[in-house]
Amino acid sequence: MTNRILWILMALLAIVGGAFALANPFAASMAATVIAGWVFIFTGFFQAIAGFRAEGTGAKIFTILLGLLGIWVGITLLGHPLKGMVALTTVVAVMFIASGIAKIVLSFSLEDRSFFWMIMISGIASTALGVVIFANFPVSAATSLGLLLGINLIFDGISAFAMAFTSDGQAEGEA
Repeated sequence: MTNRILWILMALLAIVGGAFALANPFAASMAATVIAGWVFIFTGFFQAIAGFRAEGTGAKIFTILLGLLGIWVGITLLGHPLKGMVALTTVVAVMFIASGIAKIVLSFSLEDRSFFWMIMISGIASTALGVVIFANFPVSAATSLGLLLGINLIFDGISAFAMAFTSDGQAEGEA
């Protein structure tokens, strides 16, 4: 199977997954919360194991505690997925606002003004998205993660489709 076919298959899978997420954003939000819970559990577990191998007592204790915290967060998300969905949506909204403000500040501090407007508009959009999520809270918590997941999957699919037709996308297996 050529790289081009793999890129096309990945693109189609991402676009179809994105469409399903947009068609049912609540289910997609719930799935994202459950997946996040499992990711926290697994990464926390591996971090705790790494903590036992860390050099120094302080590093060992700190790493093990962070690993246990990750496991606890994951179990909490899985045990209370609706509350977890609200918490994750809150974190996402805060991240949008913080990154938007940071981009706006960055845009004014650039010496090279060629990307000023692009960074400024991106910052304004990120900040506005975070504000919109908070303005519709807690209703937005039920669908925001699913909508963002669906949009991201569709854009990932579009970029994967574009990669299928670049020279790198067909480098192996095709002449």
